[in-house]
Amino acid sequence: MFILCFVPHILFDDPCTGCRCCASGTDCITTNGVVQCLDPCDTYTVLNDAWRSTENTVDYYSSINCDMYIAWSGWYRFYLGQTSAQIPEKCVAERRCGTYAPLWINGNHPVQLNEIVTRTVCNAWSGSCCLFPSHTIQIKLCYGYYVYKLQQPSTCWLAYCAGISTRWRWTSDPHSLFSHCWN
Repeated sequence: MFILCFVPHILFDDPCTGCRCCASGTDCITTNGVVQCLDPCDTYTVLNDAWRSTENTVDYYSSINCDMYIAWSGWYRFYLGQTSAQIPEKCVAERRCGTYAPLWINGNHPVQLNEIVTRTVCNAWSGSCCLFPSHTIQIKLCYGYYVYKLQQPSTCWLAYCAGISTRWRWTSDPHSLFSHCWN
């Protein structure tokens, strides 16, 4: 009786191949089935839902939206109509943004170009500004707008809000390094 023993050769991958070590300001993004390190400022999905506006109130007869069932993947840029928008940095009143418990970020957006920050997402419901379990998202400051790496909320009837920023003031030269200033 012969016993054959096979000892496989163990090959060690370079720990920085593929998307394991993306350069600063880039992220591992899948585009058309290809995984690569890309700049989220150049590779994002547009969210242009008027119902996400902080100005949109809902009542018991309104259609209510829920972001829990969306398969969030990659980075997103908010618009309201033709205008770039952002997730609010302060508690949004309940029954806004096309849902019962609107989602907002607890903390400031990044201020350095290409900076990526992690922020806690909170919600407004039943008199609380963070009633349901929170989660974190990443935010990157691109040239004049933000992109977000969104995550699934903990329960339904929660949806990400969008508002028009009053922080940005634009010059007529879109190529100027100083085209945005804080008010």
